[in-house]
Amino acid sequence: DNWAFLYAQRLALKQQLPLHVCFCLVPKFLDATIRHYSFMLKGLQEVAKECAELNIPFHLLLGYAKDVLPTFVVEHGVGGLVTDFCPLRLPRQWVEDVRERLPEDVPFAQVDAHNIVPCWVASPKQEYSARTIRSKIHAQLPEFLTEFPPIIHHPYTSSCLAQPIAWEVCYSSLQVDHTVKEVEWATPGTAAGLAVLQSFIAERLKFFGSHRNDPNKAALSNLSPWFHFGQVSTQRAILEVQKHRSKYKESVDVFVEEAVVRRELAENFCYYNENYDSMQGSAYDWAQTTLKLHIKDKRPFLYKLEELEHGTTHDPLWNTAQLQMVREGKMHGFLRMYWAKKILEWTHSPEEALQFAIYLNDRYELDGRDPNGYVGCLWSICGIHDQGWPERAIFGKIRYMNYAGCKRKFDVGQFERRYAPCT
Repeated sequence: DNWAFLYAQRLALKQQLPLHVCFCLVPKFLDATIRHYSFMLKGLQEVAKECAELNIPFHLLLGYAKDVLPTFVVEHGVGGLVTDFCPLRLPRQWVEDVRERLPEDVPFAQVDAHNIVPCWVASPKQEYSARTIRSKIHAQLPEFLTEFPPIIHHPYTSSCLAQPIAWEVCYSSLQVDHTVKEVEWATPGTAAGLAVLQSFIAERLKFFGSHRNDPNKAALSNLSPWFHFGQVSTQRAILEVQKHRSKYKESVDVFVEEAVVRRELAENFCYYNENYDSMQGSAYDWAQTTLKLHIKDKRPFLYKLEELEHGTTHDPLWNTAQLQMVREGKMHGFLRMYWAKKILEWTHSPEEALQFAIYLNDRYELDGRDPNGYVGCLWSICGIHDQGWPERAIFGKIRYMNYAGCKRKFDVGQFERRYAPCT
């Protein structure tokens, strides 16, 4: 279910050549910890096994792509290179670095296997909101939301076999924090991710439309970790979920809105705005103005990053949401909005709030360091893709959320009891 892989195999078949898959393992990536790396590496073990069954050597190269990939290309006489797409600055820089170091006669192609409608096809510019991109995406879904052609057992065998991968050496090459432990509820890999998709369709899809904003109800797909690491394709999830539109129309439509329109809106924002993780250059003028006007408003509470990280604020719901994220690597989507908005209320400035929110999200969430995460924080704190609301202290015209509002939406006490702090 990967268009870049499928395109690469099609090129190889046309030229009657062997096909190789390379993954370049960087020693560190933003605030990723062993929780994230372990999820990724265990998924890659499954990929290596599948590749071997398909007669496609899988190579795990230790180091940055610019340092290891061009050498591999030259040493093995590689005739062409295909890479996947990510709109974030660092992966885009990796692609540029490789392009500069490749032999001139080696063609290099990039395929957006990440989105259903390729990012640069969906829109040629940064979109203002979901309202402005929705019709553009829906108009192109008939062309792009198709079944995947099958990967086949590759008929051309390479004389260069893949070296056995010393997975323990991969782990020891990492320069990441080992204190953020792996989670138990999410088993890495495509097989496990597809099982979560099937359980969502069988058990939770019927409630998704009506109960997705209630943290006490089992209504969410929980697929974001597998989406983030490319272990389950969003396109596969949509194809499977859409088969149930006649039974659960509301739920299917809402799932498509969130997993396609909102997700690809986030990709659009990060692709066309390289300041996607800072307030300057990314927040709209109205939001910058209103937040500056209220910068000196008295905050009811001020917390240091450490207090937020340990979930020791005065607000039991906020603490519970933070502890859920620390322990499980996943916070309920509705609470992620409340969580980020309270950080705005309890820190010295919107800039500090955004910095803290992104740090905590990227450190603990399995789907951190993702366009969805950056845009989620910016939506909550800086009003990205939102509109102005009635003015109030601290927030200005940024949409407000509070504890009383949460109590009206769901049984807050029930949720707080579920994740009580460990004494």
